[in-house]
Amino acid sequence: MLRMKLGSLMTTKVLLLCLNCVIMIELMAHLMVIEVYGAQSIAMNGVGFDDRRNDVVRKMQAIKQSIAAPPSTFISPSPNFPPSLETTPSSREYHVTAYGADPTAKKDSTEALLKVFSDVSESSNGFLINGVRNLGGAQIHLDGGIYLISRPLQFPTSQVGNVLIHGGTLQASETFPKDRYLIELSTSPSQVNQEDKTSSLDQKNTPTSYNFEYITFRDLMLDCNYKGGGIGITNSLRISIDNCYIVHFTSEGIRVESGHETLIRSSYLGQHITAGNDPGERNFSGTGISLQGNDNVVNDVVIFSANTGIIVSGQANLLSGVHCYNKATGFGGTGIYLKLPGLTQTRIVNSYLDYTGIVAEDPVQLIISNNFFLGDAFISLKSIKGVANGVNIVDNIFSGSGNGIDIVHLDGKFGDVDQIQIDRNSVKGMNTKATIAKVAVQGNGSTWTADFNGILLFPNLIKHVQYTLSTSGDSFPNYALRNVSDNRVTIESSVAAPTSIYVMVDQGFGG
Repeated sequence: MLRMKLGSLMTTKVLLLCLNCVIMIELMAHLMVIEVYGAQSIAMNGVGFDDRRNDVVRKMQAIKQSIAAPPSTFISPSPNFPPSLETTPSSREYHVTAYGADPTAKKDSTEALLKVFSDVSESSNGFLINGVRNLGGAQIHLDGGIYLISRPLQFPTSQVGNVLIHGGTLQASETFPKDRYLIELSTSPSQVNQEDKTSSLDQKNTPTSYNFEYITFRDLMLDCNYKGGGIGITNSLRISIDNCYIVHFTSEGIRVESGHETLIRSSYLGQHITAGNDPGERNFSGTGISLQGNDNVVNDVVIFSANTGIIVSGQANLLSGVHCYNKATGFGGTGIYLKLPGLTQTRIVNSYLDYTGIVAEDPVQLIISNNFFLGDAFISLKSIKGVANGVNIVDNIFSGSGNGIDIVHLDGKFGDVDQIQIDRNSVKGMNTKATIAKVAVQGNGSTWTADFNGILLFPNLIKHVQYTLSTSGDSFPNYALRNVSDNRVTIESSVAAPTSIYVMVDQGFGG
């Protein structure tokens, strides 16, 4: 029966084409006759027959236009159907509402969303790193809705990449597990947990294989409903979180564990939705972002409420353009906590620490530069094994309230100090602390002492001294550096004379 229908359809198409050809041949023949007749008539009757000639020309033009029309005009056009939201075999765009997800958050959409994640994972086009399947830029559209979920959204298998998830809101239900994340780039709950295992991370712990690569989260709002965290990323490469708004978390807004090259940018994170001066600020808990991996970037991000803004326990991370006003230091909060003693390798630049400061454990190769510290916010160097090496705290602005707060604190004793530069900071309403200092001493005598205890950061540590002596007397004295101890420098002259001494010292110079 099917073969007979197909044969009939083919016969109809052939007859239509033949009919078109016959019509075209006949029209061309008429055109030739008309052209000859028109020319003869014009030649016989001369210019006095303009009206007749014009009529012939009009008929010729009309026939030419009808012949010039494409053959398809002789065949009835196929009907046009409106596009469907459902995914077709040639499309890699998945609309969650087509799977039955409820964009009004009145019904649980977990199963529908998980079905989308599953379908996205089924086909691939080649591979990315280490066998990670390239899903070709598949897009999961949330269609601008709000979706209630009771379990984390996960891909059913690992080794997938090149996927975009965007354009809507996910909200945790009342039954959502408190130790999980709304979206998890992992294949088991044990891969994303709350235990901090990364305090001993070093470069050897960088994964040699990855579960996911090039997954992008964009234009999303994640409402954790005080039930858990926002996004949990485990053992993943080149993940991008862009223009996301993550709130009401109790653990972390974003957690990156054993990841590499995660980009978090242009996003907002807060446990409570507030814009500062919140009456419940003392009770803020949780962490905005936890970076427990290497080579990650946090750029142009605001953390407006949490106990800790960002915890970094991997090396070679960059924080730029970050604004932390999560919980004031006076209430026990921390803006940025560097928790990798002895292997910091972190850069914090062009950021705004708003009433909440920075803590760095045994900092090694740390740059804190071109930042703004407001409201007595300060930097604390915390001793674990007493190591501070390769630290640059320069060109920052500190603005305090005149309460006598030092811009840099030492929490514990440091015995291994080298290549430390704390200098060129603009300070108002706080006490300047530095590792490079200059003092001028005047007097009429033979001994002069320059005391640097008010400004030098480390106690009883001066590694380098430079000084100049100027006298207005008639004598030409001999002078020498006699003593350097307790952050004091003593210079002695062979004769008493009215003298000015200019002394510069450095605590972080040399090895």
